Amino acid sequence: MRHFIQPFDEPMLSLSNAPHNGGLFRANGFFFMMVHKNYSGDYKADCQRFERENNLKDFVGFMTAADIEKVLAVSRSGSVTAYVTAGVTNPAVAGEIPPPWKPGTINIAVVIEDGLTVGAMANAIMTATEAKTYTLLKLGYNATGTTSDGIGVFAFEGEKEWAGTATELGINIGRAVRKALEESLRKWEKNRK
Repeated sequence: MRHFIQPFDEPMLSLSNAPHNGGLFRANGFFFMMVHKNYSGDYKADCQRFERENNLKDFVGFMTAADIEKVLAVSRSGSVTAYVTAGVTNPAVAGEIPPPWKPGTINIAVVIEDGLTVGAMANAIMTATEAKTYTLLKLGYNATGTTSDGIGVFAFEGEKEWAGTATELGINIGRAVRKALEESLRKWEKNRK
């Protein structure tokens, strides 16, 4: 499994910083595309080509130099499933000048089988990011993330307005992200030796 492709049974609303179809988008699924660790290509063209070659349409695409087969972790809690690939060769702390750039990315895709407003999706990104940062600090990384992290939240359009840490949805987001990220980081540590 050089790449990971996750189709949806029906289109979902997506809010992400993904390099392919990022922003607010109606998605038929998402993919994690593996690239060389010294990748410096045309990411837009390469993601479009990946979508065509795999007969995909309207997918959100993330990129990583991590060995997806070795680091992918998936965790479910309630209506939330988190998909994570982690590589932390370029840890960074928000607000501090990062060290010289090296390839390494934490990609988090959070799929919520519930109906959310766009505001709740933004809230879900915040909750997932808090869970990511907590997990990194708990495991001894002196970082809040890497310099190239990707995150996407996928949900159905609906009326649920909140996804913060005080809500059941937020608790499930936090649990799913923390478990998947911890597993992915342990796999990454094991395989980089």
